Amino acid sequence: MLKEQFLQALVREDIGRGDLFSRISVGKYIRAYIIAKSDGVFAGQEYVETLAKMYDLSLSWKVNDGESFSKGEKLLFISGDSKTILSLERSILDMVLHASSIATLTSKYVSAIANTGVKLLDTRKTRPLLREFEKYAVRCGGGINHRMGLDDCLMLKDTHLKTIDNLEGFMVKVRQKIPFTSKVEIECESLEMAQNAMKAGADIVMCDNMSLEETKEVVAYRNANYTHILLEASGNVTLDTIEQIATTGVDAISSGAVIHQANWIDLSMKVE
Repeated sequence: MLKEQFLQALVREDIGRGDLFSRISVGKYIRAYIIAKSDGVFAGQEYVETLAKMYDLSLSWKVNDGESFSKGEKLLFISGDSKTILSLERSILDMVLHASSIATLTSKYVSAIANTGVKLLDTRKTRPLLREFEKYAVRCGGGINHRMGLDDCLMLKDTHLKTIDNLEGFMVKVRQKIPFTSKVEIECESLEMAQNAMKAGADIVMCDNMSLEETKEVVAYRNANYTHILLEASGNVTLDTIEQIATTGVDAISSGAVIHQANWIDLSMKVE
């Protein structure tokens, strides 16, 4: 969904047939601001800037996407017609709250493995129709996007593998059909599955819900035989476990938790 279409739908959901306050109030020039009521990492700037252009509002940023902020800090000043600002108040706050909450949690995961060189990836476990927005928030928090959808990387999960009788033969057909630039990732639950996936020609092998010991065995096999293949670890990734997983030698760790476990931080809008 285009950013403008997303924003139009967002505003339409809240305003409905028209803001009742706008019907009975007289517009005046005001300046409002968003204030942090908790610490966090900011996200949402790109979307608020687009919304401001659509509704002729002026913005003065005190924090940018990806930057940390503290409780009590004023993050953004918004100037323009009072009726417009008050009508958009909840839409603006919901966007920055949602995005900043994801960015804040993502930043914590990234910090936990900052000294390992391992990349933090998100997943496709996103809220319906919010994937582009939520994955943008992950980037603001320092994470890296995994595939956006089924069309930019072929991932063979356990459900796909159940339908494939001969993996090596299937991979020959795959290379003839998918775009030359597309990668193939195969989800594996054991060392044997990982070995077979590498032999079949996977570009990326996912160590799915493997123990630390088994993941290390996969890493050792890869390093000895297929150094060009990337390894991704997934499953049971938390702030308490991610550093240990990173020490196994994988290239990346994916976690849906950075999105679906992000608790909303506290932001508020005030009028001067």
